[in-house]
Amino acid sequence: MIENFLRPPRTMSAVVADAVRLCGLLSIVVAALWFELTDAGILAFALPALVAPRFVGVRPSFDIACGVTVLIAAWSNVVDLYRSVPSWDIPVHLVCTGVLAALAYIAAARVGIVPLPGATGFRRRTGLIVTTAFGLAFAALWEIVEWVGKAFVDSILVTYDDTIGDMAVGGVGALIAGILVARVRLTAERPRGTGGDVDREDAAGVTPSR
Repeated sequence: MIENFLRPPRTMSAVVADAVRLCGLLSIVVAALWFELTDAGILAFALPALVAPRFVGVRPSFDIACGVTVLIAAWSNVVDLYRSVPSWDIPVHLVCTGVLAALAYIAAARVGIVPLPGATGFRRRTGLIVTTAFGLAFAALWEIVEWVGKAFVDSILVTYDDTIGDMAVGGVGALIAGILVARVRLTAERPRGTGGDVDREDAAGVTPSR
């Protein structure tokens, strides 16, 4: 996985994905200079989700989707969109929990915990169930982080109804992600026997799993 992270991009979509990562890094600097340190901390908290797609070797299109989604979720907190825009948290929890759940499944597959989608031994129901479980765990963790914010940062608003609603929406997003993991190729390399390890969009030098 380290080879995947260090290898330079070879397609325009891979370059865009790296540009999104750079935006995430610059966002921390911007928040530290022109907002509050807690805002910079929120954006720094999102960094692992920005770099993980490159480590685990996902398709650049999915990499871009992950990065943009996570940055929107983080910046929505910084600029207070969750308060100012009614129900803004619903689509954010839906999409962000979904992409993180799918990313978590692929990461688990890379280290041999679950079968990689398309590999020998992979079953669609495995991708569906495990991805959904990851998403539910992320939804719960998200609410725990919000509670910690409420306990130590007065500006964060957390209510019981909001917590339950966000977890339910996150679960739906995770279920959708599970369907995608089961049916759509999100990894850079093609399964063996499909005409090559890596397609043109994914020719970012990803090292296929063996």
